[in-house]
Amino acid sequence: MVQKQSESGRAKVLPNQKWMEEFESFSGADDGGDERKAGPGENFAEMLELSQKEREMQEGQVVEGKVVAVLPDHVNIDIGFKCEGLIPLHEFKDHTGAAHVNVGEVMQVYIEKIEIENGYILCSRDKANILHAWDEISQACESDQIVEGTVIAKVKGGLTVDIGVKAFLPGSQIDNKPIKNLGDFVGQRLKFKIIKFNKKRGNIVLSRRAVMMQERELQRAETLKNLEEGMILSGIVKNITEYGAFIDLGGMDGLLHITDMSWGRIKHPSELFKVGDEVKVKILKYDREKERVSLGLKQVTANPWDDVEYKYPMGVKVKGKVVSLKDYGAFVELEDGVEGLIHVSEMSWTERVKHPNKILKPGDEVECKVLEVDSKAKRISLGLKQLQANPWDDLEVKFPVGTIVEEAQVKSVTDFGIFVDVGMGIDGLIHVSDISWTKKFNHPSEMFNKGDKVRAVVLGIDKSNEKFSLGVKQLERDPWENIKSRYRVGQGVDGTVTKLTDFGAFVELEQGVEGLIYVSEIADHRVEKPSDLLKVGQQVRTEILSIEAKERRIALSIRQLGRSEERANYEQHVGERSRKSTMGDLFGDKLKAALKKDDGESDS
Repeated sequence: MVQKQSESGRAKVLPNQKWMEEFESFSGADDGGDERKAGPGENFAEMLELSQKEREMQEGQVVEGKVVAVLPDHVNIDIGFKCEGLIPLHEFKDHTGAAHVNVGEVMQVYIEKIEIENGYILCSRDKANILHAWDEISQACESDQIVEGTVIAKVKGGLTVDIGVKAFLPGSQIDNKPIKNLGDFVGQRLKFKIIKFNKKRGNIVLSRRAVMMQERELQRAETLKNLEEGMILSGIVKNITEYGAFIDLGGMDGLLHITDMSWGRIKHPSELFKVGDEVKVKILKYDREKERVSLGLKQVTANPWDDVEYKYPMGVKVKGKVVSLKDYGAFVELEDGVEGLIHVSEMSWTERVKHPNKILKPGDEVECKVLEVDSKAKRISLGLKQLQANPWDDLEVKFPVGTIVEEAQVKSVTDFGIFVDVGMGIDGLIHVSDISWTKKFNHPSEMFNKGDKVRAVVLGIDKSNEKFSLGVKQLERDPWENIKSRYRVGQGVDGTVTKLTDFGAFVELEQGVEGLIYVSEIADHRVEKPSDLLKVGQQVRTEILSIEAKERRIALSIRQLGRSEERANYEQHVGERSRKSTMGDLFGDKLKAALKKDDGESDS
């Protein structure tokens, strides 16, 4: 048969209306050296049979074919038609990309399209296999049977699985949890359930998740039947959250709370676990009705606080790692699950530690001393300064009470006083009340600045509370000392007005000694404001009404002084008149006596 050649060198199918013309040409052609020429009858019979097959062959039909060529992109197959079938090569590739097909291999193929471009018939081995296996697949789907298959490729939205035919496994049906890398499943042989199929389109949808859920349900029933509180069993970390981890005990999840993971301190469960880890846990609580299980990991081992009093007796030196800092101190891990606290007051003999980060930082290895142990409350008090010499022991020797410190440097000025450095790393406090006997001020900063040198006397040392008290005013005599020996009630005194208030006027009697004239004691008449009659700096004379030495108060009165002076003048005047009267009486008596004497002498 004479065939026209295409550019690719393969025979091209001729239009049907020219078939007879070709047949006539073919029947008269030379066979190119064959031993005999085919007779017209024989060729016509072959052509007739071929024509019959052509009329019978239809799209959607499954026919048998034989591989005649394997090319880079497709496979050519002889299906007994006037032109060859074409199957895409990817239908023969496995998950590694290798094609498994050989020339001469016979197989069933599905006719998709007749007489496509370039004269080939588009065929599919996969669809033929699907149609061939459809009855078995349909039966498995209807009876909810499990099928096995091999994942052969990663495709958009899921995986391709070979279960005898190619089926689609959606990404959402691969596992109970989201899968990050679908390619990890390629090459694995797994179990599936058929959840959807379409015979007309040849589509099959699988689910591995449904198989896993079914298996998990069976495991769950078995696990729940045997579960008891107090049991120790193995599980797999399924999920990790901030507050704990969910452990798969075999179809049943239990919660391992972060507080039950370790006797020690952990910030997040991920410090101990990752998803997929196998762990041994203890059943702490099991609620059969709600099917909830609480698990413990630390309870699998002994509580380290049970023998802490024996391991860390008071006074022993210990080493540990700083694991946390708070405003009030530093927590030190002595062993897994056992921590002690170094309070800020136990960090230095001399420094006032405002925050532990001034001395320590997390991760530091420190040596300290055990001060107190309370195993019931799970508390250990530690000291850092106790490993150093206590300068307070030497302070009493160097600065006994009454000692005058010549040059103490002001380190800080506060509302309540000033702190001074006397050496030895110890600060002394000059309280605001010990700065001056007499001088009044609103704040110590009016008299002292940081860095000033001051002279002070030691007032007291409280070693147990680490307090060192000094005073400045004690360097001078207290003007209120023996005040009653210099002043008395009713005494008239002179002074200078130093301050005026709404309730009265302060008057300085001598340096460091002031008295108060209440507004009611300024004059006999009503006085609204002391400033109406008095001025600061004015010299006044008053009378002492009362003296309270302990309270350092002297009450004065101008009004009372006036009354007293009037009374004194009156008494003086009355006294003079009385004296004169008395003298006159005496003179009269003497005169009468003299006259009587003279009369008597005359009579004689």
